[in-house]
Amino acid sequence: MLMSVRGAIAATLLAGTALAATPAFAQDSDIPADISVSANVALTSDYRFRGVSLSAGDPAIQGGFDLSHSSGFYIGTWASSISGGPVYGDQELDIYAGWTGDLGASGLSLDVGLLLYAYPSGHVGKANYWEPYASISGTLGPASITTGVAYAWDQDSLGNQDNLYIYTDAEVAIPDTPFTLSGHLGYTDGVLAPDLLAGGYDDTGLDWSLGVSATIFGPLSASVSYVGVDGASVDGLTDDTIVVTLSGSF
Repeated sequence: MLMSVRGAIAATLLAGTALAATPAFAQDSDIPADISVSANVALTSDYRFRGVSLSAGDPAIQGGFDLSHSSGFYIGTWASSISGGPVYGDQELDIYAGWTGDLGASGLSLDVGLLLYAYPSGHVGKANYWEPYASISGTLGPASITTGVAYAWDQDSLGNQDNLYIYTDAEVAIPDTPFTLSGHLGYTDGVLAPDLLAGGYDDTGLDWSLGVSATIFGPLSASVSYVGVDGASVDGLTDDTIVVTLSGSF
């Protein structure tokens, strides 16, 4: 749920993974043919999680690694800097595993898995929580569309309450240009609702975004998005904002 500049634990994990992965990238013969390794890094002007800023409106550094098998099974980790106070600390570490693959000849693909949100630099109370997820992706005309759901059951770190999140993402590439338009709409029902996190009382809420991205050079890309939520508008937390991100995938 929350994220910040990498703390010592995330840095150690990511650095260790990097050391292990570097020889693999350098010597393809060392990687079994049915296994692939990928990595990603990003610098964003504001880390927005389902419309809510987890970096207090400040820039965030992010990155992760994924290990995938030809069968569709995968495992990965991702980290981001956050501004989470004494409970969440200054770093979020996500660890996840799942399966993705085509649904027969339907043209649709399924992605299911389990994700752990961990906050290793938090030192007050319990913060870590689990969230299973599932999504279906396909195309509709020129658009690529993904619809998904994530559900966090009652857990101590969530105040013994649950949270349901339903979303739809759409992307349309502009022909003969490097640009892709994107849109997002999400609905929250539970303890992680934007209004509750902003100090309000409504445990349901919508978040949305509209953006454009483009490949800059090689693995580098940039995006600009306008992000908003309904409910209370708190500066640096739930206010509408423009988010600029520079990212790379390897």
